[in-house]
Amino acid sequence: MATLAPPIALSEIDCPLVSASFLVENYDVLLLDAFGVLVHSSAAMPGAADLLARISEAGKEFFIVTNDASKLPETSAATLRSYGLAVDAEQIISSGMLLKPFFATMGLEGARAMVLGPEDSFAYVRQAGGEAIAPSADAEFDALVICDDAGYPFLETMDLLLSTLIRAFDAGREPRLILPNPDVIYPKSLSSFGFTSGAAALMLESALGQRYPQRKPSFARLGKPFGPMFREVQRRAGNKKMIMVGDQIETDIIGARSVDMHAALVDTGIARWHSTMVDPTRAPTYLLEPLDSLL
Repeated sequence: MATLAPPIALSEIDCPLVSASFLVENYDVLLLDAFGVLVHSSAAMPGAADLLARISEAGKEFFIVTNDASKLPETSAATLRSYGLAVDAEQIISSGMLLKPFFATMGLEGARAMVLGPEDSFAYVRQAGGEAIAPSADAEFDALVICDDAGYPFLETMDLLLSTLIRAFDAGREPRLILPNPDVIYPKSLSSFGFTSGAAALMLESALGQRYPQRKPSFARLGKPFGPMFREVQRRAGNKKMIMVGDQIETDIIGARSVDMHAALVDTGIARWHSTMVDPTRAPTYLLEPLDSLL
């Protein structure tokens, strides 16, 4: 059996390969990414239900830590249960939930926020104290919140937003740009992938940077790998031995390692590990075998 690994030093770039049983035995709380770890867009990953059952049987805890800002926790939990995964809303920590503290910190309660995403994304903004409005060419707004790439005609809406933002900036108004979900891509199935809200934000940032090279407008990013998500994780999970299990180095792994948390990378989603890919100090603590071969 693999031994519990210390944080990786510069000279140590090979990550031990471990099983999910090893993680359950050695950690009090497992933080599980959703897409690419437990599910893809229409089904559970092989072994995911067994993993959740093993965690509960061992008296340990888990949270679903997801950058998805298109579903409220109740909606996400219902979807996961329909895939055969025993998850309650209280076990979900989503990037959409970070809008409320962000709005409070930035004094955005009551702000008119143009929202990109389905109805649950609008609900997140309303819960944060904002007035959620749909994209419109003639609307005045204080913030733009990109929660998802679905729920609206994509290219037409992006053209509209670019034009609307340029008019606002030219008039001396600077709507705050907010991105709960920084993911650029996500696994749609075991062998197909798609763009998501982070890609839409990059498009707008690139275009606005050409128009305003001295200002380079940019989005405030809330979800993994950024601090707001992991502060919320630590608030919810408490001072316990935790490990983040994810499929993306740029979000799951680097985010966890940046707050001195252990992280395990599973290769059923986006990333494939190679020691030359990232600074070894930000490498995964472990590589995780496929879930259906572990339990």
